[in-house]
Amino acid sequence: MRRLCRALAALLIPAASLVVALIAVAGLVLTIGEDPGRALLALLRGALGDLEGIGYTLFYATNYVFAGLAVALPFQAGLFNIGGEGQAALGGLGATLVVLALGDMPAPLVLAVAVVAAAGFGAAWAFVPAVLQARRGSHLVIATIMFNFIATALMTWPLFKVLIAPGQSALETRTFPAPPASMRSRRRPPAYGCRG
Repeated sequence: MRRLCRALAALLIPAASLVVALIAVAGLVLTIGEDPGRALLALLRGALGDLEGIGYTLFYATNYVFAGLAVALPFQAGLFNIGGEGQAALGGLGATLVVLALGDMPAPLVLAVAVVAAAGFGAAWAFVPAVLQARRGSHLVIATIMFNFIATALMTWPLFKVLIAPGQSALETRTFPAPPASMRSRRRPPAYGCRG
């Protein structure tokens, strides 16, 4: 019985949150004089209406999923880590450095090394606040918030000085190397019966 109650709570709480959010948004849409049904339909069509919309939905949702995991996993251990933003930024820097350095090598190898580098850079960034909390008793929330700010400031130096393409003024890295021609010429089977 207890297990059934927990399972129902795990289903009903998110469902109730979704219903309350939809009611709140419907009220907001009504206050500006629009039809909430049409607004919800436009939202669903934009997010799930075609393969491009689904791709963008997954692209943007992935960051939130991993940020949620970065908070939930330490929380299960009794810690409150809100430094996921800085850790993700440094992880992205690690992956970028690997791809720019090893771009000519086989793609599966580059991908594997980039994933390991991203995890290593993010873990190294989380290590300093963890040591400060373990050895000095500093507050983990304050330390990780400060490290988010430091990571944001630290990211501008490699973007402006190291990773930028020569003669470029936009704040972006050099272009990643293209995959070899043998990989580009391979056609993938169409996804879900769609023509590619």
